[in-house]
Amino acid sequence: MESLLPYDISGSRRWHSSVLDVQSFRGADCDTDHYLVIVKVRERLAVGKQAAQRFDRQRFTLRKLEVREQYQIEITNGFAALENVNEDINRTWENIKENIPTSAQESLGLHEFKQNKPWFDEEYLGFLEQRKRAKMQWIRDPSQSNVDSLNSVRREVSRHFRNKKRHI
Repeated sequence: MESLLPYDISGSRRWHSSVLDVQSFRGADCDTDHYLVIVKVRERLAVGKQAAQRFDRQRFTLRKLEVREQYQIEITNGFAALENVNEDINRTWENIKENIPTSAQESLGLHEFKQNKPWFDEEYLGFLEQRKRAKMQWIRDPSQSNVDSLNSVRREVSRHFRNKKRHI
């Protein structure tokens, strides 16, 4: 039995219950001589509470830590306002917990996530169609001229995709 997974399930039965379904798609255009194989695998992962909660937090721009004095002033002002208030400990803790992120956001600012520009457009569809036609011609007539034609089209398409993505 040839292994379809990154780990070998043929020798042991440890992972056999994790494989739910295996399908090969012979018609998928992967631009190789291989076929696309899709495996549905059930994995049981343990996620800690900290890892699950980590995504809800805001990220601050840490490159601006040179403005440390401004952050310290913001924190000091926030705590000075709290000293005059005589409240219960829970309300004081809530004020402290709100004061620190607010001061960080005012002095550092929030981290801006990089937006990826779309690179796949109508021009690419034309190149893919050209490669598909060359491959179908090679499948119908596997002569040396069709092999050379397919290889040159593949090189041209790959070079174009690589250059376009590099300049975006």
